[in-house]
Amino acid sequence: MLVGVLEVTLSLAGNRSLKGKRKVVASLLGRVKARFNVSAAEVGAQDTHGLAVLGFTVCGSEGRILNGVLDHLLNFIEDNAEAQVVDSFLDCAAWGETGDWGDHEPETPGKG
Repeated sequence: MLVGVLEVTLSLAGNRSLKGKRKVVASLLGRVKARFNVSAAEVGAQDTHGLAVLGFTVCGSEGRILNGVLDHLLNFIEDNAEAQVVDSFLDCAAWGETGDWGDHEPETPGKG
């Protein structure tokens, strides 16, 4: 099994409150979940009103397809978000039968 991971950092310029940020993030996550078959959540900077870090995962058996889904998802966010993408990280890794990552340890964004 392969697992695809996409982390997207958004700048919410002009946003002045956490309530405003939650509205933008909830709207975007709802649209992504409705359009793509992925898991999605806010995964960082929860207490920062001008920044949002979102994480998306998808699993399957072909890395080419997973990369395509996540690339398409990133393009969708860039075209439809009420925020600007300032950073993104995409990776696919194999999950072995023994429950480990095999030869590929997943990278930790910002730590490698």
